[in-house]
Amino acid sequence: MMNRPIYLFFLWVYALFYVLAGCNHFLSTSLYYVIMPKWLPEPDFLIYFSGILEITLGLLLLIYKTRKFAALLIILMLVAFTPAHMYMIRKAPFMLGQILITPLMAWMRLPLQLLFICWAWYYYFKK
Repeated sequence: MMNRPIYLFFLWVYALFYVLAGCNHFLSTSLYYVIMPKWLPEPDFLIYFSGILEITLGLLLLIYKTRKFAALLIILMLVAFTPAHMYMIRKAPFMLGQILITPLMAWMRLPLQLLFICWAWYYYFKK
């Protein structure tokens, strides 16, 4: 297993990423409407719910007894976000706030999602 301080450092980085990403759902809500597939119902609810979910799962990762459960739910959540990433690919190019999302940038989200899934998978097995 990885050196304990390194393990904990990356665990905190990963958890903090989800907490901050979840907070962003409340701070920059309008950005999420742009990437929300139009066929999904109740975009307001889904944006806020996913923000709460990300914050909660990020915090649960930091608790030893809930880490494995949180990692599994993060994997499921990231898989559930796949339609939004596919929608971004189909929609590109588009403006996300002041950032132009090109087709290449939209495609790069998929390997990034895979990285985050693998990262959660690691914490699922190495609690």
